[in-house]
Amino acid sequence: MIKKIIISACLLISFVSFAQQGTASPYSFYGIGDARFKGTLENRSMAGVSIEQDSIHLNVDNPSSYASLRQTTFTVGGSFGTATLKNSDHSEKAQRATFDYLAIGIPMKKFGAAFGLVPLSSVGYKILNDNTATEGATNSQFEGKGGINKVFFGLGYKIRPNWNIGADVQYNFGSINTSSVEAITGVQNATRETNESDLSGANFNVGTMYQTKIDKKMMLFTSLNYTFASTLNASNVRTIEVDSDPDPIVSDPVEAKLKLGSKLTIGAGVGVPRKWLVGTTLAFQGSGQYENYYNSSDDVRYEKYSKYALGGYYIPNYTSFANYFSRVTYRAGLKYEKTGLVLNNQEINDIGMTLGAGFPITGSFSNVNIGIEFGKRGTTSAGLIQENYLNFSASFSFNDRWFSQRKIE
Repeated sequence: MIKKIIISACLLISFVSFAQQGTASPYSFYGIGDARFKGTLENRSMAGVSIEQDSIHLNVDNPSSYASLRQTTFTVGGSFGTATLKNSDHSEKAQRATFDYLAIGIPMKKFGAAFGLVPLSSVGYKILNDNTATEGATNSQFEGKGGINKVFFGLGYKIRPNWNIGADVQYNFGSINTSSVEAITGVQNATRETNESDLSGANFNVGTMYQTKIDKKMMLFTSLNYTFASTLNASNVRTIEVDSDPDPIVSDPVEAKLKLGSKLTIGAGVGVPRKWLVGTTLAFQGSGQYENYYNSSDDVRYEKYSKYALGGYYIPNYTSFANYFSRVTYRAGLKYEKTGLVLNNQEINDIGMTLGAGFPITGSFSNVNIGIEFGKRGTTSAGLIQENYLNFSASFSFNDRWFSQRKIE
């Protein structure tokens, strides 16, 4: 059954991942768009804390975790988000539904493998500067869509019962399309500029996880993950159209190289397995070079990224048969992110809270997860926009034994 579900989901989501518009943020104009991938919903519901060597939930943040899987695991997730975008005197609402990830993990004794598809970043905005009431004034419309997806394949190895190491390779690919239309009130002709950027590149990720007993029940969990700096190759084509001229001007492809900074993620926490956990995760990324030729500006710069998260889970009674809700996993977390984007000398930061729950499917190790994330990003200072967002997410994690040998007595 699980194999049929996986095949159907892969075919559907392979199409959706290319067709969707994964953000409605004007800040997605800059760099390679909004960073999308934040781990599976189980970890996102704890603000990104992913430090436990879980045997039934796939942790794609750290490849060493794959060695702890005990069953073949298929997980898929999506979100619906709503946001209020406001400046000093105006506000608008935006909504979008997105595919978040698809991944499969396979245990192989001391080894574990995983592969999947996730959106890395998204571009999606539409901005209108309407001056039609003023004769001779310039009216502008800016629109962008697209983004970058990544496919990954990783291996984990259990050196000791409490110590894992792992690595994965990731291939990033996608396209970003932006357009701008300018017209003067009272003048019939308008000018349209379109930029199409195709991007691709590979990067590598290594990690380790270690856990040890503090006393008879309580454990100490630690996690370390490092993503190497990498390059995105961009091929850019610009097209300019004028209403009075039937022949558009198409530029020759312009090649560019974007630099993605290296990233270090460390985490630690304490808890009792299958009962409760409290932990923290810190992430730091180099500034990199994200500016392409179509979105360069004197008012923007890219600095180092950092994230600080605190989260955990609680299960009232993992083995309860009398009360289903005693077996539900309740999750929560807090986060603060410095996105590294600086506009008009104002840092664009993100602060939020996450809540979630994991509902076990009776008679199996599979589960259904839901999550809520709310917070704010940006500021209304210096003519900028503040986003107050609310995201609803759902995921399915299916577990099964694929490669066990049947014994007939």
